[in-house]
Amino acid sequence: MSGKTPSSSSSVIQAQKLVDQLRLEASMERFKISLTAADLVQYCQEHRCSDPLLVGIAASTNPFKEKKTCMLL
Repeated sequence: MSGKTPSSSSSVIQAQKLVDQLRLEASMERFKISLTAADLVQYCQEHRCSDPLLVGIAASTNPFKEKKTCMLL
């Protein structure tokens, strides 16, 4: 046997998973927040006419409209 206990081998596996995740995150391309924020503002301005939070939802197509209650109750 190798002399390793089951808990030490599981901690090695956990550490390897963590290292793999950190390597993945470190290799990702990063963008400056100033550029990303400017793109986000531009996108919001271009799509504001179709944003239901700004324009509202027509009563006929509103899926959250109160349902009619039963008159017998």
